[in-house]
Amino acid sequence: MKCPYCDSPDTKVIDSRPTEEGHAIRRRRGCDKCNRRFTTYEKVEETILMVVKKDGRREAFDRSKILNGIIKACEKRPVSIAQMEAVADEIERNISNSMEKEVESYDIGEMIMCRLKNLDEVAYVRFASVYRQFTDVSTFVREIEKLIGPAPSSQPQEKESSRKNKKKK
Repeated sequence: MKCPYCDSPDTKVIDSRPTEEGHAIRRRRGCDKCNRRFTTYEKVEETILMVVKKDGRREAFDRSKILNGIIKACEKRPVSIAQMEAVADEIERNISNSMEKEVESYDIGEMIMCRLKNLDEVAYVRFASVYRQFTDVSTFVREIEKLIGPAPSSQPQEKESSRKNKKKK
């Protein structure tokens, strides 16, 4: 760190301590050349993460939107707020760790659905119905089938009844 008084590159840290908020480190420094003291603050540089919406608009990432969507999906379900917050935290952490400056809203929605599927199947279907904008019952049924598998068909019963009819003849 250069001395702000004499521009000497030779300075030393005399004392370090966290700030009251705990989001920065306060360092008391001394210059070896002019013997003057000065204070610096060191903090993590936060990058702004942008979300690219379906229509191409961009807006700042907002964790509360993720949490609100999860809360609505889990309403009247046996899912604690701590579990919901853990899901929101995990998604936020994954997005931050990707080191990308922009993330598609589609990707965020898919992350939420993946975690809700493991957390509570009803909440998953609720979220999916809004997120994927189900337009009719068949779309809803297809999503349920993805979750639990296709419903048993009536074909085996038809075969069985046709066998009985053949035996009677």
